[in-house]
Amino acid sequence: MLKLFYNLSQIVTCNSNGIGYKRGKDLSDIGLIENHSVVVENGLIKDIIPNYTSNKFTADEKIDLSGKTILPGLIDCHTHTAFAGSRANEFKEKIAGVHYEEIAKRGGGILTTVNAVRNTSLTDLVEIIKPRVQEFIAQGVTTLEIKSGYGLDFENEIKLLHAIKILNEIFPIDIVSTFLGAHTFPPEFKDNHSGYVDLIIHKMIPHIAKNNLAEFCDGFCESTAFTSQEIDKIFSAAAKTGLKLKLHTEQFNNVGGLDIALKHNAKSVDHLEVLREEDYTKFKNSETVAVLLPGVSLFLDYQFAPARKLIENNAIIAIATDYNPGSSHILNLQLIMSLASIKMKMKIEEVINAVTINAAKALNRENIAGSIEIGKQADFAVFDVSDYSEIIYNVGRNLLSHTIKDGEIIFQN
Repeated sequence: MLKLFYNLSQIVTCNSNGIGYKRGKDLSDIGLIENHSVVVENGLIKDIIPNYTSNKFTADEKIDLSGKTILPGLIDCHTHTAFAGSRANEFKEKIAGVHYEEIAKRGGGILTTVNAVRNTSLTDLVEIIKPRVQEFIAQGVTTLEIKSGYGLDFENEIKLLHAIKILNEIFPIDIVSTFLGAHTFPPEFKDNHSGYVDLIIHKMIPHIAKNNLAEFCDGFCESTAFTSQEIDKIFSAAAKTGLKLKLHTEQFNNVGGLDIALKHNAKSVDHLEVLREEDYTKFKNSETVAVLLPGVSLFLDYQFAPARKLIENNAIIAIATDYNPGSSHILNLQLIMSLASIKMKMKIEEVINAVTINAAKALNRENIAGSIEIGKQADFAVFDVSDYSEIIYNVGRNLLSHTIKDGEIIFQN
């Protein structure tokens, strides 16, 4: 079936010319095309043609997008959307000055959510998560990563991954599943860290890989979570099964996580708020994506990751919400985009590439998504603006008019 999305004011292609990511000065190039239309055939991008030819173009369906701006479907490459319960009481404590790590040390934080998840059935979990996914879709998100990590035992980590799998079957967008059993140590292994690492390596990872329940294995390398040596063991085991790797690291302390992630060629390293200056150059020739999470810095009133220094050192930068119940309870990717621009001093064009082609790279989807190029999936976020700068200038406002996945309109405002 041939479709024409016509009369667009701007097409932000984020075209990488086949490279699959943008870094350095190229991060400022969004591949802008004005006054053109997009041809889609059988869910794939077939052509981009001038608006003045659209009247003569024969298509099975024509969708008038007069005066609008189209971006590649947005990609949120780091979320913890699969959770139950609330941590509003802990939020009150943080506002009163109690540090996130202090709450975690006394058994709150992640473990609060773990208790809620363990007491929630698979069916109820799916119903709890559904409206969150719908909210992402209403912002133009067509690819969404979701992690486990709030079960922290075999039964409940598998339950979370099954919930994510069900959601991927329910919704038309691509939902990417990540196993985060190495999020923190559960109470029953408080004094037996090696025992929990063994459980992850010898029982969880083999079952998850065999049953295709996750594409990625993630971990939290931090003084209150896993050491770099423990992450090294987990990553070695995960890589042998074919799971791709991601890592939370350099968020509060430098404990060696970055070097372990780079050693294993992880697809991404996420957070980097306390990245040391001597580590900037480690990204210069690396294809490991630096995923920055400004929502955490806002929510915890904490320092922002050094985006400009990373860009100057040729890093591949992506931006994500890190939507979760404790440290970034922000389900608004467009707010995150504005934060990246205002607080991390990223150019608007850099931010757009960071939530499209580079976010696709962080999820190993740069060849099929993240840019408007012939042959790729027809995944689009259409905004009711004549210039792309309005999207980030209008802080916290959702100016989306259509979300389009594989050439089909799946949300219309």
